[in-house]
Amino acid sequence: MMKYQLVIFDWDGTLMDSVARIVSSMQGAALDCALRVPTAEAVRDIIGLSLHKAFPLLFGSLTAEEEAAMFAAYRRHYLELNETPSPLFAGAADTIKGLHGNGYRLAVATGKQRVGLDRVLAETRLGDYFHALRGADQAQSKPHPLMLEQILDELKLDPAEAVMVGDSSYDLAMAEAIGMDRIGVTYGVHDSTKLCQHTPLTLIDDIRQLPNWL
Repeated sequence: MMKYQLVIFDWDGTLMDSVARIVSSMQGAALDCALRVPTAEAVRDIIGLSLHKAFPLLFGSLTAEEEAAMFAAYRRHYLELNETPSPLFAGAADTIKGLHGNGYRLAVATGKQRVGLDRVLAETRLGDYFHALRGADQAQSKPHPLMLEQILDELKLDPAEAVMVGDSSYDLAMAEAIGMDRIGVTYGVHDSTKLCQHTPLTLIDDIRQLPNWL
């Protein structure tokens, strides 16, 4: 008997190994916009947040014009200029397909804009396996739980019927805020110490461990 009806995944750092590309794109965009270039550690720490929430943490107060320029520069670097590979983690596609085949409903709650999420779902050919999707521009930024609340409402489920899987403290805090069970993955942006601050059910070191744990 399945304990959960729904498994909700973060995307970057959980299913896709895109952290290095995000870091270098953010640094390149900052250089283009004549802003202080953040360290890799600083960028890693904001992955999972919406860009509108991440920019002040990285660069301090920006004018509306500076924020718009930074947003455009980051998008240009990530989509056009940056050649850093961002593959799915080993076993991620098979894990998604296997859970879907075993009757789980699946969803994504990500700090990406929805257009970016749609693009990577098309590229990876995983879009058909997910029953609900939420991007950063469709709700308040993590760790606010609105994304999860919207997904649950769309699928007519309660928090107890779902589990959140993510690599950042923002993912786990979001689930914790509404009493949803949560699982941390240790190969993404935040280490086990940060993840354990939000009392995950377990930590996994490989996405392929998830089906057996469930």
